[in-house]
Amino acid sequence: MIERSLFSEEHEIWRATVRRFVAEEIVPHHTKWEEEGIVPRELWLKAGERGLLCCTVPEEYGGMGLDYLFDVVVFEELWRVGASGPGFLIHTDLVATYILSFGSEEQKRHWLPKMVRGEAIGSLGMTEPHAGSDLKAVRTHARRDGSQFIINGQKVFISNGQLCDVIVLATKTDSGAGAKGVTLFLVESNRPGFTRGRNLEKLGMKAQDTSELFFEDVRIPASNMLGGEGQGFALMMTKLPQERLAQAIRSATVTETVIEWTADYTAERKAFGQTIADFQNTQFVLADLKARATMARVFTDKCVDLFRQGRLDAVDAAMAKLVTSELHCEAVDKCLQLFGGWGYMWEYPICRAYADARVVKIAGGSVEVMKTIIARDMFKGRLAQRARRD
Repeated sequence: MIERSLFSEEHEIWRATVRRFVAEEIVPHHTKWEEEGIVPRELWLKAGERGLLCCTVPEEYGGMGLDYLFDVVVFEELWRVGASGPGFLIHTDLVATYILSFGSEEQKRHWLPKMVRGEAIGSLGMTEPHAGSDLKAVRTHARRDGSQFIINGQKVFISNGQLCDVIVLATKTDSGAGAKGVTLFLVESNRPGFTRGRNLEKLGMKAQDTSELFFEDVRIPASNMLGGEGQGFALMMTKLPQERLAQAIRSATVTETVIEWTADYTAERKAFGQTIADFQNTQFVLADLKARATMARVFTDKCVDLFRQGRLDAVDAAMAKLVTSELHCEAVDKCLQLFGGWGYMWEYPICRAYADARVVKIAGGSVEVMKTIIARDMFKGRLAQRARRD
């Protein structure tokens, strides 16, 4: 077996701490949260107190200033137990990162300490009913009015939407400028004119609140702009590899986990006088999944290492997300089959994992978009050569 070489002893000590927190504070309550469609704010405060939120935020902004792998450990330990509820990934890996990377000093000092402590919950407002992966097509509009902007529009499928205190919001400040007309703002959820829609009922990830958000003449100061006017699309493009890497880490982790669940179950469950694991079909299915899961993990860990060096590009991130997300969905399907009828029961983790898995081919950019990114890179030089010849 290939051992993972990314993590140091310090990371593994941290993993034990996170695993204990997950076992004590999340696992016993997760079924209830799935029924309610949301986790309590108290969990965020407890996570903040234990240091599980925004591990990489520097000490000057209230964080611990740790490396990215400490965040990875938190995400992996949540995904290993099927804890889809806490939206820590959006909060930590995206919202806090946007503020840290592009925010003003005032924005950083105002929001980051609160996010580290779990007192302020972050959400990413990009997807709209008519704009999913095509982020330059957003219609939510921000119109300048003196020293303020007035925002009107709608967002959908927004994780942490019911709980969020601050939203990194993608808007159009110039409708005729295409991608160069997109601007990001930090919008507080207590602004007049902001309303939360219903908590959307989803196929899976039932404990994570996911909402529609509405903006009707929401006034914000120009100082709430994140980055420069018209720079929003370019800023979002710089963060997409990180978002897609997180999805790959999730898929690699869940794939490994469901394979282990299934190996344990089939080794005990009997049929026709022998265990399910005694059948050659079971062995071949799991052996094939195990081999490919190992390949996916090695490449994903390589991408994590590249990201830490500042060298992860959009194509490598797209390949990682494409391969791991498709394998993730295949693995939960084949593993559920080996559980038989019990695999279809919600009380079994494999059933929850099956329902939770389907979104990975969509979230962070669909698999079709990933293929387009990879193909465009493959052919750009060849097409340029052909154009020169012609």
